[in-house]
Amino acid sequence: MPLHVPPAPQPALRSALTALGSPTAVRDPRTPALRTVTGPLTPDLPLPVHVLDRVTSRGGTPRTRLAGWRFLIRSGDRAVAAAETMLTPDGWAFSHFFEGPYVASTELALRQAEALTAPYQPRLLSVPELYMLTLWLHGDAGADATKGRPAPSDLLVPLAPAPPGIAAHRAHRVADLLPVLTLRVAPTPLMGMGTPA
Repeated sequence: MPLHVPPAPQPALRSALTALGSPTAVRDPRTPALRTVTGPLTPDLPLPVHVLDRVTSRGGTPRTRLAGWRFLIRSGDRAVAAAETMLTPDGWAFSHFFEGPYVASTELALRQAEALTAPYQPRLLSVPELYMLTLWLHGDAGADATKGRPAPSDLLVPLAPAPPGIAAHRAHRVADLLPVLTLRVAPTPLMGMGTPA
């Protein structure tokens, strides 16, 4: 298996386990899938969630920041939901459970990535301006998963639902996809308005 899944911080894992084990330990109710599933639930495949900041038309490498850790919640052999943790001033804490298309899409993208021949470190990369989430396959499998920027040769796999015109579940080199994202978030000039002289 070429994927080198980074270990989550122990406090992040503990907070997800506590939320799974005690419905009264969290403010928000569990998702419908978590309320109706029978059998044990286990957090699996911890992925650091990075947010891509400052995607601008000026180009350059945008900054990323670690926003949390996401765990797929498994019931048997399938993911039924996800748990997200976040960093607070007091350390890692449970944020929320969720379900929906990104859970199955993440699982599918990870299975596709396992078929690649090169080793990668899987991460999630969110592009808030486009309401887009990608599986970020970082080429340095031994890197600190909480830091770094996408390298030009890293792969981004848009998860479904992807923005219009961007194919979900197709791996793109960062050097190829980043210019497309930059064009998408660049402000459109007003009709009849030229550039200032």
